[in-house]
Amino acid sequence: MTLPHPTADQISLPIVLAVLGDPTRLAIVRYLASKEGVPLNCSKFLDLASKTNLSYHLAKLREAGVTRSEAVGTSRLITLRRDDLDRRFPGLLDSVIAAAGGDKDLPAVGTAEVEVSA
Repeated sequence: MTLPHPTADQISLPIVLAVLGDPTRLAIVRYLASKEGVPLNCSKFLDLASKTNLSYHLAKLREAGVTRSEAVGTSRLITLRRDDLDRRFPGLLDSVIAAAGGDKDLPAVGTAEVEVSA
């Protein structure tokens, strides 16, 4: 099953900024950036929200063009679309991640160990 993603040219700055304005989604992006290039199972983010809520946040990130989600069996592997974002908006992702790095109010990510799909 292929999930719909916007092309690089369809990624919109106002939509990306709106999506990254949510603390849960920003925490997901910050964690993905720390694991650059490694596809992560959506279960890595279970400590942030319920499965239903997490699916919503991951869909918003995918629909905005911030992440790529690949269906592998019953799992979803999530990666950051850094190349596309850097090409469209040079330096934006690094700036947002750097600013979020010191934000102690963002939820912690990556402590969930249960392997399930969203």
